[in-house]
Amino acid sequence: MPAAAPALDQLQHHLHTTRLLGSISSTLYYDQNTVMPAAGAAWRGEQLALLAAQLHERQSSAAYADLVAAAEAELTADAPPQRRRNLQLLRLELDRQCCLDPALVSALARAQSHGNAVWQQARAANDFSAFAPALRQLIALRREQAGQLAAAEPVARSPWEILAQPFEPDISKARLQELFAPLAAQLPGLLEQVAAAPAPSPTQAFDLPEALQESLCSELLDGWGYDGRRCQRSRSAHPFSCTVGPEDFRITTRVVRGQPLSAFLATAHEWGHSLYEQGLPRSDDHFFPWPLGEATSMGVHESQSLFWECRVARSRAFAERWHPRFRQGLGSDPWGGVQGFWRSFNPLRPGLIRVEADELSYSLHIVLRFELELALLEQELPVEELPGQWNRRFKDLLGLVPPSDAEGCLQDIHWAEGLFGYFPSYALGHLISAQISEALEQQIGPIEALVRAGQESALQEWLARSVWPLGRSVNAEQLVEQVTGRPLSSEAFLTYLRAKVGQLAEGA
Repeated sequence: MPAAAPALDQLQHHLHTTRLLGSISSTLYYDQNTVMPAAGAAWRGEQLALLAAQLHERQSSAAYADLVAAAEAELTADAPPQRRRNLQLLRLELDRQCCLDPALVSALARAQSHGNAVWQQARAANDFSAFAPALRQLIALRREQAGQLAAAEPVARSPWEILAQPFEPDISKARLQELFAPLAAQLPGLLEQVAAAPAPSPTQAFDLPEALQESLCSELLDGWGYDGRRCQRSRSAHPFSCTVGPEDFRITTRVVRGQPLSAFLATAHEWGHSLYEQGLPRSDDHFFPWPLGEATSMGVHESQSLFWECRVARSRAFAERWHPRFRQGLGSDPWGGVQGFWRSFNPLRPGLIRVEADELSYSLHIVLRFELELALLEQELPVEELPGQWNRRFKDLLGLVPPSDAEGCLQDIHWAEGLFGYFPSYALGHLISAQISEALEQQIGPIEALVRAGQESALQEWLARSVWPLGRSVNAEQLVEQVTGRPLSSEAFLTYLRAKVGQLAEGA
């Protein structure tokens, strides 16, 4: 009778099947947000609930627990640190999954699918009341989930902090407030500074034809390493990036009427996410069963997308290279030259929509959502009061009042899927991107110079050496300290913003 396979091999086989089920779920999600007819939402919810239940069972069963324990027992003193870290992460996730009621897992999957579908309809109809029951249900389910997961947490955490752990491991409300306080203190002054300068505006009213926007987005991706054999770009109500398999990377964008640069910048942003996914460490199994091949946090993920959107696509050097192509495609120059074109990518004016926000006001959008999530989950804010609270706080932070809920509390998909705890990762991404950019420039030179020379490949190569291979070997703050040599702070981001405001003001 042949000897039993080593526990680590048995565990890898188990994880491979688990990842296959997860990738099927990702495929269904991508389909739901791109081409699925609206009437298919209920059945899609049942499909996703079934897969969620099966995944939960595989990740919490006694047989799986035995495999993890046996693999841990096989560890020797000289075992590679990567293997030790992989098993540590698997144990953490196993403990969390074992705390969850399978019925709750299925109910959450159904509620998320339902919330997504209802949100799309409610947003299109500007009807928050149609979405409110779905949101109320998701809040209740997520509170229940946080209560169940509390037993597996190594330290005491609030419900919001527990829900934030999958997105930002080891994060706390206190640490976020420490990082965000300098932004809240200094960003309003910078906004006042740019408000005193003439607002950037085209010399004539215009909009880029949809076909031209699609063509420009394709050209951008082609120049940044898009491989049609492994990648796909589609359209969705909200731009996102999705990894379906080890050689299957998807992104989506959208064309927004009256926002001629939106699709182009969204493409740069989502491709940054995809580049990070494509650069994560791979094993012989294409990175798929082992946790080290996953993103360490959504803050790091966002830092990569914001790097390509803001540090590259919004740079003066990039505007110089792309202005002739935009002008040629449109047949005119409504920007009145390169300076106007660059300023159109950097309006530095508060706006209503987060994904269209400039780098100055963006973090204030996140502060708003962070505060409202805490109010909904931990401070008993009634769901029906959300639109009013959103509008009042938006006016306090950004001086604007949304004319509709579609441009207010209905604009983001995250709450429609119960993704509470995600939003701070966007602001953390700005901080991480700025600090990593300083380290990059110290080693290979100014980003502007490399972009002006058309050498974005050098930027990709540095990230591929310095950031992407770390995967989940460290958490976000450890990654930043390892790459940059100092703890994460808001200093680099604020320094970058002050310099950019000065440059834009000089050319006004």
